[in-house]
Amino acid sequence: MKLPKGKYAWTATVGEKGQIVIPKQARDMFDIKPGDTVLLLGDEKQGIAIPPQGAFTKLFGMVFDKIDPEEK
Repeated sequence: MKLPKGKYAWTATVGEKGQIVIPKQARDMFDIKPGDTVLLLGDEKQGIAIPPQGAFTKLFGMVFDKIDPEEK
């Protein structure tokens, strides 16, 4: 299956303690380092998503009046 440009898919195995290992290619691509915290988003119908680090920085800033909502 050919994915559109910029789209990727990986698999991960869940261990006995419920842990998964993020594949190296994905960690490198999204600059995920040991000790980083990742946000997991879940939807019972669509599944789990792990957005890139910093994806919500602008949103949280707007919510807490840290940045101008017109800022791009």
